[in-house]
Amino acid sequence: MAIGKRGNTLSNIDWTSIFIYLILVFLGWINIYSATYDESHVSIFDISQKYGKQLIWIGAAIVIASLTLIIDSKFFSSFAYVLYAVGIILLLSVLFFGIEVNASKSWFQIGDFRIQPVEFTKITVCLALARLLSNENFKFDKLSDIIKIIIIFTLPISFIFLQNDTGSALVFFAFIFVLFREGMNKVIFITAFSLILFFILALITNIELLLFISLALNVIGFTIINVRSYQRKIIFYTAIALAVISFILYRYTNIFSDKTLLLAIINTALMSLLMLVLFIIKKNKNIILFLSIIIGVAIFVLSVDFVFNNILQQHQQNRINELLGLSSDPLGIGYNVNQSKIAIGSGGLTGKGFLKGTQTKYNFVPEQSTDFIFCTIGEEWGLLGSSLVLFLFAFLILRLIFLAERQRSAFSRIYGYGLVSILFFHVAINIAMTIGLAPVIGIPLPFFSYGGSSLWAFTILLFIFLKLDSDRLQVFR
Repeated sequence: MAIGKRGNTLSNIDWTSIFIYLILVFLGWINIYSATYDESHVSIFDISQKYGKQLIWIGAAIVIASLTLIIDSKFFSSFAYVLYAVGIILLLSVLFFGIEVNASKSWFQIGDFRIQPVEFTKITVCLALARLLSNENFKFDKLSDIIKIIIIFTLPISFIFLQNDTGSALVFFAFIFVLFREGMNKVIFITAFSLILFFILALITNIELLLFISLALNVIGFTIINVRSYQRKIIFYTAIALAVISFILYRYTNIFSDKTLLLAIINTALMSLLMLVLFIIKKNKNIILFLSIIIGVAIFVLSVDFVFNNILQQHQQNRINELLGLSSDPLGIGYNVNQSKIAIGSGGLTGKGFLKGTQTKYNFVPEQSTDFIFCTIGEEWGLLGSSLVLFLFAFLILRLIFLAERQRSAFSRIYGYGLVSILFFHVAINIAMTIGLAPVIGIPLPFFSYGGSSLWAFTILLFIFLKLDSDRLQVFR
């Protein structure tokens, strides 16, 4: 590469983002030292300890970042699909040649070194999605393009589920923010979050009650949106009649005494049949839309028990039950979160001080150098230190959104939002699970959690975008 081109990269690169990155990496290293501090190995440069090894990962990460900035920007768009294929091959290979760690077969072992391919697959999926969406012929209303999106997500998620690594698989759902930003129908976006809400409600309330609620909400929605008054009246009064009849049958007869679920299903079926008849007669698209929603929600709600009991693993079921208050096991499945909250809460306003955290120093918090690294921050730095870390992450994310919006290339913009989505998901979920607001799914806190795979992957993910941004004046797809 010509010297002039390197000079342009250095002069145009966003040094603010790099500065924040270096601060976060340094703070992560310091907290790993504190979380795994050993009085017999006090040197922070001792490579026999985790903090010494992390320093090696950091040094390698800086080299990787430098190499990423040297690569021509067009390489990332031109070879996006090739890199995606490599990522899929690695995910498939680890199923045959990987080792099992914490009941998850998602690691390659090379001597004393372990690498987790899924961390790097986040990069390749981000690149492939950016390449697809930036195609000038791409349309969200084209079935073939929608199928391509589904394939891009389905392949890695399927292989990751086979590795028994559900937490990492869930990260890919963060890309829905990218799709929404690039023009995906907002109804799909709202529907996705509604299904998550209904999944949670189906676990904490009676399914029959939820079916009645969903039916009522759909009737209200149809009544408000449909502009044809006679159809509104038919739907509205039929719904009221069904409600009254259902109450009478349930309260004053023995027909449905122990079959409330059947009654809810019958109500849903009758309302769906009425909407179908109206659609056949009048061809109103609003009717078929709400018919689809009613049937879809009913099927989804009825399938929650099957998904929860047959797809999720027992420890995942236990964690969700613990989070939702359906069970309490502070010495078992809830031990991690319980100790985590004690550690963070004990930090108070200013914290106990560096290397003075009792919960972390005496290993009360499991995985305190990886998934629960935020506990060390909360206990030793307190509310002020934790707020500083949150501020740095928030500032970096907002900065990256600003950079994404100023891109001339659609590929660069979409990739930037992919980076933001992954980073936000990791930060939000990791911190939320340490304070009991999200189930423990085992994903690292970017730049803080111990390990080379996560650090290198987030470094590459970030510096690819910084390279694209530095060449933003050279418009390319």
